[in-house]
Amino acid sequence: MTTTPSAPSRRPAEQGSSRARLADLATYTGVSEATVSRVLNDKPGVAATTRQAVLTALDVLGYERPSRLRRNSAGLIGLVVPELSNPVFPLFAQGIETQLAAAGFTPVLCTQTPGGVHEDEYVQMLLDRGVSAIVFVSGYHADSKASIERYTKLRDRGLPIVLVNGFREGIDATFISHDDIATMHLAVRHLRDLGHTRIGFATGPGRYVPVQRRIAGFREAMREVEGVDLDELVCTTLFTIEGGAAAARQLVGAGATGIIAASDVMALGVLRAAGQLGLRVPEDLSVVGGDDTTFMAFVDPPLTTVRMDVGGMAEAAVTAVLEEIAGEKVAHREYTFEPELILRRSTARVRASDPSVSGG
Repeated sequence: MTTTPSAPSRRPAEQGSSRARLADLATYTGVSEATVSRVLNDKPGVAATTRQAVLTALDVLGYERPSRLRRNSAGLIGLVVPELSNPVFPLFAQGIETQLAAAGFTPVLCTQTPGGVHEDEYVQMLLDRGVSAIVFVSGYHADSKASIERYTKLRDRGLPIVLVNGFREGIDATFISHDDIATMHLAVRHLRDLGHTRIGFATGPGRYVPVQRRIAGFREAMREVEGVDLDELVCTTLFTIEGGAAAARQLVGAGATGIIAASDVMALGVLRAAGQLGLRVPEDLSVVGGDDTTFMAFVDPPLTTVRMDVGGMAEAAVTAVLEEIAGEKVAHREYTFEPELILRRSTARVRASDPSVSGG
């Protein structure tokens, strides 16, 4: 359940007919009007999770909580994520929001879009609303060229923050990260086991910390392959379908028989470009994605990918921020989560007739 900084002003709980208010809340929460009434009147006999669902519905639908219930509000926690066109970010938002709501907090979702509200503007909105903490997913902390001062200022004022995917030195906070280096080792090893030696890597702009780590992991995993120019087999582009397609054309032109994409969205672009180039996947070109987001098992062919532990990372982020809100001593460090290779049908043994094949 989500509210946003642009939510309508609160309506008093007494506004309108009691029946209409009860009906709104009952419909939203999926419980009876009688149960909603018991919660609003602070009566016993209601499960804690149901009580919290009704209280959260009051916040989300814009009703003011009755004064007797305001003391039970755990408060608001901001959640700042990038645009939602990449399906991994809705997964993070859903996982974090579910965990926060279960703990009695109301998540305030702030979604960045190109040309839209800036992260710093969202932060100010959240501070104006008195949030108890903020969780950032792939925010400016992931951009190695962006200033970290925006985060150090939040810490200086004592606000708990958690930063997901993008470690930066100098920020006294908890970091939750996908293991990007291990991801590349898994993907490269899989393709090498299938006989591929000219393996390309399609990724986003090089200023991002996860990109830098994956490029380092790719080079490390490929160091035993002789006679391969890794510079021409790494393509930095946009984290989009179009970026993946552009990278695929460049990497195929460089002789790649297998391509690792930094995300599933980019992998879809690789699949599109392969078709446009008259290449069959996996017979002519093997493709590995990243994240294992929704529906990747249902594309044609089903995508081999490296799964990100979104559920575990979301739980860890919420646990860290709630512990700090509760005043517990939290070790501010980076926690990395292991990837998992998910084998499907977009990868296959390299064709023996391929000139890049040597020995196996």
